[in-house]
Amino acid sequence: MWPFRMRADPEPKKTETETSGDALLRTILASDCMTRDQAMNVPAFAACVNKITETISTIPIKLYRMVDGELEEVKDDGRTRLLNDDTGDALDGVQFKRALIRDYLTGKGGYAFINRTGNRIKSLHYVKESEVSFMFASDPIYKDYDIMIQGTKYKPFEFLKVLRNTEDGRSGKSIIDENSEVLSVAYYSIEYEKNLVKTGGNKKGFIKSPKKLAQAAIDALKNAWRNLYQNNTENVVILNEGLEFQEASNTSVEMQLNENKKTNSDEICKLLNMPPAMINGGATEQDKTNFVQYCLNPILKEFECAVNRDLLLESEKGAFYFAADTSELTKGDIEKRFRAYETASKNGFMQIDEIRLKENLPPLGLDFVRLGLQDVLYDPTTKQFYMPNMNQTGGLGQKPEELEKKEGEEINED
Repeated sequence: MWPFRMRADPEPKKTETETSGDALLRTILASDCMTRDQAMNVPAFAACVNKITETISTIPIKLYRMVDGELEEVKDDGRTRLLNDDTGDALDGVQFKRALIRDYLTGKGGYAFINRTGNRIKSLHYVKESEVSFMFASDPIYKDYDIMIQGTKYKPFEFLKVLRNTEDGRSGKSIIDENSEVLSVAYYSIEYEKNLVKTGGNKKGFIKSPKKLAQAAIDALKNAWRNLYQNNTENVVILNEGLEFQEASNTSVEMQLNENKKTNSDEICKLLNMPPAMINGGATEQDKTNFVQYCLNPILKEFECAVNRDLLLESEKGAFYFAADTSELTKGDIEKRFRAYETASKNGFMQIDEIRLKENLPPLGLDFVRLGLQDVLYDPTTKQFYMPNMNQTGGLGQKPEELEKKEGEEINED
């Protein structure tokens, strides 16, 4: 009835002589897409991702408020407790941030459900990015969408979303998707080394014969060769007269795998703006500074923007904002940290008790700011200046006789 439909020929069955290594080779060559699990098996990539996530997970998030032009920290807000300590879910604050940033780097984004009661946030619940899907409109201007979790529909404001290189506001693009070729080279190099170890380092090749062999001889030769590569009981294959083995692959030394691994490791570090010395050892102060400035700060800024957008009320935006306290990054270097405290104290923008609070020490009640007698204090609003070492005041716009008259009045008062 339908003459143009042809019955497909059945695929030939696999022969018994086909090895699992051949199937693996075809799978590797046919697959061009790197998965998250494959990428995390690359030591350099896993080390970079773990370094970034573990560092960011220890940085506390604080809430600040601008009141009459003055900035103050809000210490009694429950949202900072959810972000830093107890999320109200199975994950604590450190695990919560680590999971979000890992999905941010290696998946389509970090997602967390915001459990609200009215305007109050009760808890934050991390959701694996693989569990998140979307229903969205095709309008390129008004990017309206809904979030789907196992068939249940949610609105975007019900989720905290930390997205990397997003173009639609609902999902981002991971480093793995953007750089699958570089990661695949490193991954398949490791797979090649693993196969070398499993086969005892034996090279692949083929047998040359001056005359045609019988099928029984071919089968016996294949079985002997298979035993040589698959186990350690057989360590020799006897080639009869006229048979010759021809190598068809190079060793790891000939392929310079060690040199290639070092090069691939440095290239992977570039993908995450990570100085290679941060994971290889021997990092200098400049390497640590570059790590914070070029690797951590962009991710922290993305996280801050996401938290400000999704956790602040509309009435709070503009006056309140969340920010990461990056001073925690210097806690491993006590000398550098104390030098920074000394500079802050000498220049008057930190008090003694503020410094002791950062070091988890009890306050001493020393609520004062150090002022050096060698400085002249100037008020640009009134154009008045004060010299502490002479206990005199003056103005830039006053005439000399006015200054003399004022000084005489001050002497009479004394």
